[in-house]
Amino acid sequence: MNKKHLNKNEETVMRILWKLEKAFLKEVVTEFPEPKLPSTTIASVLKKLEQNGLVDHKTYNKSHQYFPVLKQDQYKHVELKDLLGSYFNSSIGEMVSFFMQKENTDIEELEKIFEEIKANKKES
Repeated sequence: MNKKHLNKNEETVMRILWKLEKAFLKEVVTEFPEPKLPSTTIASVLKKLEQNGLVDHKTYNKSHQYFPVLKQDQYKHVELKDLLGSYFNSSIGEMVSFFMQKENTDIEELEKIFEEIKANKKES
């Protein structure tokens, strides 16, 4: 993935494409949340995403149907890794501790997460 983070509008367009899997401009505009951007602005965002290699398109007559090249899991991984490094000294323990203190996370929820992690490790 391009090192540059997606801005709010780029991320919104990507979320729409991840949801729909492929979409024409009109469909992206329809799915765009309020406050809606003009279709010309959304078209510019799509063009920029395509130039950065994050989106591609197929042409049907004169219309473009866009689809994501960047997978949502790839984006999540890069963003979470950056968040972990920027705010928690790359420590998952610090992040969990933060959420335990600030979000009143209960022990049962953490135990469930831990069990899921153990199960995934066994499968790997």
